[in-house]
Amino acid sequence: MSEMMINTAKTARQVLLQQVQAIPEELFDIQPAGFNNTIRWNVGHMIYWMDKYSPLIFGSPSAIPDLYDTLFNSGTKPLDWTFAPPSKEELVEMLTGQLSRLSELKPEMLGEKLSTPFALGPFQFNISGELLNFILFHEAFHLGTISSQLKVLSR
Repeated sequence: MSEMMINTAKTARQVLLQQVQAIPEELFDIQPAGFNNTIRWNVGHMIYWMDKYSPLIFGSPSAIPDLYDTLFNSGTKPLDWTFAPPSKEELVEMLTGQLSRLSELKPEMLGEKLSTPFALGPFQFNISGELLNFILFHEAFHLGTISSQLKVLSR
């Protein structure tokens, strides 16, 4: 079961990478009516949270610049940015690096208890695999948002 989850995580990240690479960068910073953020923010947000969960799942240190917290944490928005965000190329590099880390996961790692339970609103995660499942759900939600933004922008 854990091996299937790892394969699903890698496949989901590959799909995300393909989708992001296919989007022209000139669309990354347009905030369509009805949306709180942009494509660039959604991509950066997924990178940010995968990185934040990585120490709990992989035991690895953060691999993103500190400025990602200011740009892409929950509750942030491009209208508040006071410096240039990462380019599409940098975001793609970060996504690719995270895909490599997913490839390092071993099935037994997903059954390990977290050193301290991770609480997120009303949810609590106790095992690495639970947190990875949440990451997959979270990324699917944001990929859906990006797809919706692209539909609006293509009108």
